[in-house]
Amino acid sequence: MTALTRMFSHAPHISCLVMRSPCCILTSTKTLILRLSRHALHGRLPRIYHCQALRCFCTDHSQSSKPYYITTPIFYVNASPHIGHVYSAVTADCLHRFKLLQGYNSRFSTGTDEHGLKIQQAASNAGEDPLNFCTEVSQSFKHVFQRCGILYTDYIRTTEKRHRQAVEHFWTVLHSKGFIYKGTYEGWYSTPDESFLTPTQVIDRIDSEGRPIKVSMESGHKVEWMKEDNYMFRLSDFRTELLHWLRLNPNIIRPVKFHHLVLQWLEDEIPDLSVSRQKSRLQWGIPVPGDPEQVIYVWLDALVNYLTVVNYPQNHSQWWTSVHHVVGKDILKFHAIYWPAFLLAAGLPLPQTIFVHSHWTVEGKKMSKSLGNVINPLDAVEKFTADGLRYFLLRQGVPDSDCDYYDDKVIKMCNSELADTLGGLLNRCTALSLNPTQVYPHFCNTCFPKELRGKAVSEDYRMLEAVSALPVLVEQHFENLHIYKALEAVSACVRLTNTFVQRHAPWKLDRKDPEDQRWLDTILHVSLECLRMYGILLQPVVPDLADKILSRLGVTPEERNWDSLKFLMRYEGRDCGLEGRALGPDLGVLFNRLERSQVKGRKSKSQ
Repeated sequence: MTALTRMFSHAPHISCLVMRSPCCILTSTKTLILRLSRHALHGRLPRIYHCQALRCFCTDHSQSSKPYYITTPIFYVNASPHIGHVYSAVTADCLHRFKLLQGYNSRFSTGTDEHGLKIQQAASNAGEDPLNFCTEVSQSFKHVFQRCGILYTDYIRTTEKRHRQAVEHFWTVLHSKGFIYKGTYEGWYSTPDESFLTPTQVIDRIDSEGRPIKVSMESGHKVEWMKEDNYMFRLSDFRTELLHWLRLNPNIIRPVKFHHLVLQWLEDEIPDLSVSRQKSRLQWGIPVPGDPEQVIYVWLDALVNYLTVVNYPQNHSQWWTSVHHVVGKDILKFHAIYWPAFLLAAGLPLPQTIFVHSHWTVEGKKMSKSLGNVINPLDAVEKFTADGLRYFLLRQGVPDSDCDYYDDKVIKMCNSELADTLGGLLNRCTALSLNPTQVYPHFCNTCFPKELRGKAVSEDYRMLEAVSALPVLVEQHFENLHIYKALEAVSACVRLTNTFVQRHAPWKLDRKDPEDQRWLDTILHVSLECLRMYGILLQPVVPDLADKILSRLGVTPEERNWDSLKFLMRYEGRDCGLEGRALGPDLGVLFNRLERSQVKGRKSKSQ
């Protein structure tokens, strides 16, 4: 630490360069929730209250809990929400729920970006007042997130008074420190991207009418040449410090592919950035403090939302030292170069992590209105359920590269892994035919000893090793935004457990024979223990399905946190609190198989 202090003594505003390693603080028991959960488990309360009790239990706001602040980008309201927006939100929601599971005091922010020329033009084209237009679209995002089970704690709109005040303060700080100056910007500008571009970032194209145009090399959007007297930010001053920050902290931007990309961008000189537009060109935005003829650049305005949520500039420090951003690869430059530079200039800590994901195509083609292939999330939820859609996006979504979406792929994955493999295992192991007493069966150490003898075979021991290793493996993959790898590992273990049950065929055992009964109980105990582990670990991904699994097993909310991931305690010679406990009520099929004929053409009724 002393070496770092000496290294950066010339720049006290980058004291945030060293990442803190996370630690788990376990949640405390909540008696009221325990009582509620017991009522819910035995059918005396609707299942929704059980879910609410679980969420309440997981969110421990005591002073001892370590804070964790996760954000999505705020979504531009020039169009309705699509599957790409939902992927960003579900990814952040999953990380938020995962941290709650581990006992963190987690905060999760999302919202809408409502200023800028695109919004001004979209509202004008719709013949609406800009604020009314923004409110309608923002409400549609809220509705979609609610249907998809997005458990945000904060929802921010950039048209709110609290945000305007935060932006004005942030601007004033940068200006007072000399990092903003009056200048002239001349160059290319992309209105769809709200982005200034250098000559090397644009290429020649021919438009649909045969005219030569310039477009952004990255997005393909048309650009226009502009020359304006604007306010400029001294971005070039921060190139060296940004390079130091990223080289010292190779895990800041994940996956690593995007970390290397940002370093590559910073190898070249970066020009100062225009951070305002003339009001004659852009009326819909926050005026520059002290200069009503200028409007603050939409990206400076938008990025400050992360600070607005945590009450900047008054009481933000507790949360701001633990902020993690989830962003799409198309806005990486704004979050990995512009935003850290703004924060350095303001003397604020830098983000702990920038999680970056790639995009979704539809049947191999980029989503676009002109092709008519934009996926409506509400239709997808209607077809596949919220948990079905969440599972597909997180199981199939590989952040390093673009992923392809089509209905048949969703159907195949959900049927195979949720309905058949996981649902079949739960149904088989809790069926009256195998478990007529409907209790969590007893484990027999003689039948399944720690040495390879008795009735267990070598494959069974390998299954136990795989399931025991799951929590560490899942945590590792979540920390690297490789949620799909975590789900791959869980799915592999579910298949092993099904094979274990099939191999020993407990339905063939004679219950009248005491030895067979002990072995049957042991097979079911091991299988239910595996299901309990899967249910706990899947809570961040498919919360409703995980709740059904754990409720069926009789697992109460205080037994669903990270500390409860102690696998097969009886095998280790320790007590198991669930042994002999009554199972919860049969809640029906875990996940109904999806049929192509029923899914085709199904639309949401709540749009």
